[in-house]
Amino acid sequence: MQHQQHTIGFIGGGNMAQAIVRGLLKAGHPASRIMIADPAARQRELLGALHPDLRVSADNATPAASADLLVLAVKPQQLQSAIQALVVAVDRPAGQVVMSIAAGITLRALNEWFGGAATVIRVMPNTPALVGAGMAGLYAADGVPGSARDLAAYAMGATGRTLWLDNEGELDLVTAVSGSGPAYFFLVMEALQEIGTELGLSPAAARLLATQTALGAGLLAAESDDPPATLRARVTSPGGTTAAAIAALEAGGIRDIFRTALIAARDRSRELGA
Repeated sequence: MQHQQHTIGFIGGGNMAQAIVRGLLKAGHPASRIMIADPAARQRELLGALHPDLRVSADNATPAASADLLVLAVKPQQLQSAIQALVVAVDRPAGQVVMSIAAGITLRALNEWFGGAATVIRVMPNTPALVGAGMAGLYAADGVPGSARDLAAYAMGATGRTLWLDNEGELDLVTAVSGSGPAYFFLVMEALQEIGTELGLSPAAARLLATQTALGAGLLAAESDDPPATLRARVTSPGGTTAAAIAALEAGGIRDIFRTALIAARDRSRELGA
């Protein structure tokens, strides 16, 4: 309950900011203590529709000047200019916690842009946060107080699960596995639906079968103490249909394909930081 007394501000009102706001509202955080700035009138209209008491504006200085937790939710390419404009124009509250959800942008860069005058935490969320099933990796430097960590975890916990990381470099791996990960599963569902339709199912039936199977498998894996390999083995009867499908996937090098994909995503995250 103590965190519901804090004002949480957002610079940028896109999908991820909206997901966090929705989660906070659902968790009971007062709408009057949520501030969001976005330059686009359409985005402000969408944000205002979430709750009549949300404080929505076009000026980044408005949340930056009073938020206890300031969430930087703009694109990585826009982040430096947004921060530097705030540093020049705004006297931020003492003790304000800054949380960046920009992929690849390091704490070193963030601290440099703030002139060393900020308590900064990095977060890598993912889009299932939109439905309260997100996965967020968080990292803070050793000197960041526990109260700041708790406030960041409170905000992200409203969208799903959280995981604190031991070193900043792991955020690039979180980006590869879970930040970009939903797209991998969407691609699998897309392929199942497309090929199921080609083989004779109606598009509606193929979509339902693909999406509900993905949902069920994810829930089963999340709620089971057994590793995915064990769950897979239970479905894979020797000589059966699943065994034939798994053998075809393994013969096609599915593990190498995913290894290449995750390395590519990790390396791109590092490039964004550079």
